[in-house]
Amino acid sequence: MLPSIHLLSPTALFVFTLFALAACADLYKTLGVSRSASDSDIKTAYKKLSKKYHPDKKGGDEAKFVEVARAYEVLSDPEKRSIYDRHGEEGLKQHENGGGGFQNPFDMFQSFFGGGRPRDEVRRGPTSVSEFEVPLAAMYTGQNIDFMINKKILCDHCRGSGAASDSHIKPCKGCEGRGVKITRQQVFPGMFAQSQTTCDECGGRGKVVTKTCPHCQGAKVLQHTQHYTLEIEKGISEGYEVIFEGEGDESPDWEAGDVVLRVRSKREEGGFRRKETSLYWRETIGVDEALLGFERNLTHLDGHTVHIQRTGVTQPGYVQQIEGEGMPVFDQEGMFGDLFIEYNVVLPSTISKSARTKLVEAFQPPRGKDEL
Repeated sequence: MLPSIHLLSPTALFVFTLFALAACADLYKTLGVSRSASDSDIKTAYKKLSKKYHPDKKGGDEAKFVEVARAYEVLSDPEKRSIYDRHGEEGLKQHENGGGGFQNPFDMFQSFFGGGRPRDEVRRGPTSVSEFEVPLAAMYTGQNIDFMINKKILCDHCRGSGAASDSHIKPCKGCEGRGVKITRQQVFPGMFAQSQTTCDECGGRGKVVTKTCPHCQGAKVLQHTQHYTLEIEKGISEGYEVIFEGEGDESPDWEAGDVVLRVRSKREEGGFRRKETSLYWRETIGVDEALLGFERNLTHLDGHTVHIQRTGVTQPGYVQQIEGEGMPVFDQEGMFGDLFIEYNVVLPSTISKSARTKLVEAFQPPRGKDEL
């Protein structure tokens, strides 16, 4: 008797294949967290990345979405995480009986967010917009800059209910769980007017907390300092906005808003200045160099040397243009703007008698007797 064969649907087979590929990856790197990451860090990473890569979202990536789901499934489960840390993926496979136990990534997303896809109709929290100054060199070379944000997160213990446990959440007696109180008032004999107002005992929620959460004292949220990495791409423009989706203050009453950073270069005295793709530098030279010419080396923002040379007379305020030594052109590999060097001529505060004599001879030659 032949064994029965259960055929997988094309969709199920595709998801299973992606999970098999995801199993080869470092699960901590997949979520972008350290091996000592807390449960909160893991949840935050999954929340951010699953929304970023969801196939229903513009720019989504189903393979990445599945990979992130697999990493979260393992690392959010204390038992699976412990096995993975001690025995790696092979030990985990044995625990899951050779590959069984994979959750559908879309079901996981639905369970986490309460819907099959990011829901635009959910009330959104406020978006935080901040100016973020970085060294001009970072915008020239491209760098990753770490920073911290203080924000509110849902209490890990009560998950935003404010109660010590689910058993300490009871229907409001004042409105019988409706969230509103209904009152009747006699207008005429035999005629009544009915009105409803938000329940003042439960604030319209229909439920009351009989014992507050000991971790947040019933506030539902906690203050938290979150670490982030800002990726500065070469040549990004002044005021370029980097959006960290869903990283604003959390609340049980709304979906967290975004954190927006407007990236600008720091103003540094005596340094390079920028205008779009052009760079500007002010170079100071002496009178002798202005008259006789000179050669100098200028250290650029990334440390490379720009050789500048003048053979003729350099007037005060003269601007020299050097092509291809300006800012990188954003999103155009190998393209650069120009560098403009403005020369400032400095006069000596005093001159020696011998120097004065030589200058007189050079600029005021002796006049003939007929000119006297």
